[in-house]
Amino acid sequence: QVQLVESGGGLVQAGGSLRLSCAASGRTFSVYTVAWFRQAPGKEREFVARISANGGFTYYTTSVKGRFTISRDNAKNTVYLQMNSLKPEDTAVYYCAADTKLLPRSYDYWGQGTQVTVSS
Repeated sequence: QVQLVESGGGLVQAGGSLRLSCAASGRTFSVYTVAWFRQAPGKEREFVARISANGGFTYYTTSVKGRFTISRDNAKNTVYLQMNSLKPEDTAVYYCAADTKLLPRSYDYWGQGTQVTVSS
């Protein structure tokens, strides 16, 4: 089992940047595929980005390509989401999730979320 804790959210102006962190504890983190999701008020949760267990493969939803970068440091048991050129529509609670499957359709482990607010 793994426990996930997100941090790094906050209030930023449009065009600004934030870096989210997802710190893991528990079992060996390096075997987990990790993804970021987000949920805006009144909307369903949506996929943002995913990174493979060894960090060699990444995948992004279209709306964040070229602006967000997912990365990981398995020595620190942490996955990051660097968010640049932020837009008001990026405002949401951001969650990280982990699973041992290579291409998960669902994730077994979730963090509690961190709020990101982008002002116009």
